[in-house]
Amino acid sequence: MPVSVAEPLAKRVTQWDEFSGRFEAVASVEVRARVSGFIDKLHFRDGQLVNVGDLLFTIDKRPYEIAVESAAADVARNKAQVELAELQVTRGASLIASRTITEADNDSRKSGLAVARAQLKSAEAALRNAELNLDWTDVRAPLAGRISDRKVDAGNLIQGGQQGATLLASIVTIDPIRFVFDISESDYIRYQRLYLSGSRPSDRGNTVIPVRIRLADETDWKRTGKIDFVDNQLGTRSGTIRARAIVENDDQLLAPGIFGRLQLFGGEYDALLIPDSAVVSDQARKIVFAVGENDVVQAKPVTLGPIVDGLRVVRAGLAPTDRIVLDGLANPMVRPGSKIVPQKGAIAAQNQKK
Repeated sequence: MPVSVAEPLAKRVTQWDEFSGRFEAVASVEVRARVSGFIDKLHFRDGQLVNVGDLLFTIDKRPYEIAVESAAADVARNKAQVELAELQVTRGASLIASRTITEADNDSRKSGLAVARAQLKSAEAALRNAELNLDWTDVRAPLAGRISDRKVDAGNLIQGGQQGATLLASIVTIDPIRFVFDISESDYIRYQRLYLSGSRPSDRGNTVIPVRIRLADETDWKRTGKIDFVDNQLGTRSGTIRARAIVENDDQLLAPGIFGRLQLFGGEYDALLIPDSAVVSDQARKIVFAVGENDVVQAKPVTLGPIVDGLRVVRAGLAPTDRIVLDGLANPMVRPGSKIVPQKGAIAAQNQKK
């Protein structure tokens, strides 16, 4: 029986290990006011993109404008007191020479000038604080990204400050975006051994470890990124270590929380490749029919790897000189022990990513 046979294709391939994970924002912030008051106006649409410094909320300014005017009046009063104290000290310098006033009176005037100057500085600080509170009545975006829906509407009284401040909205960055996933302990150890042997750069170094990502509805690995963080310890319960990749999001399709699959660069190695159709399942094993002595078919158990360029990687079980049966597997006559007439075939890579 004529059957096409060919030797496995020897090729250096790149290993890509697959992991599941989700996207998360590079930065996120909860928008809260630093001062209390009534919400006067809102200046954004729910869910819109905002830039750094964009005005989001306006709190009723009138109480804080009054506080600024009062603090400015205190500054003016203290300036007048300083001017008066300076005049008294100047006059005292001439009067002390003529012994019109005593040394004690002159010292009292100098002390009064120092107190007046200190009170002026305190009033100026209070004015700056009042102006700062007035400036904080305009709640602005601290970072660029997409804002959530409003948590309060205009007319509501909110609490500001460092503790117990009312949540007004939240903002998350969109571009770039991060992909967070977990690496198993066995994979982590393998990566470390490859690094120690010089076959793979370290995930924690300055070198770029590339990744490829696809979404649940995508078949191709179109999105690319790089590893930017690996945690410092493995979880004792899960036996995994958390890793993170940074990905460009120019089209803004990706959003925090979306599920995806990631391929992580696992090094390069020399491999034997055969068509996936040449692999046969034998209960719990995978076998390949090879042509032995006297052109007799024999079964070889193999350990398979991923598909690369349209061909299946064989990790173990085959030699580069083995002749693999490419067709005729559906014919019941092509079985271990049967004799065939081998016809020379060829195995060619498709040069496409799977």
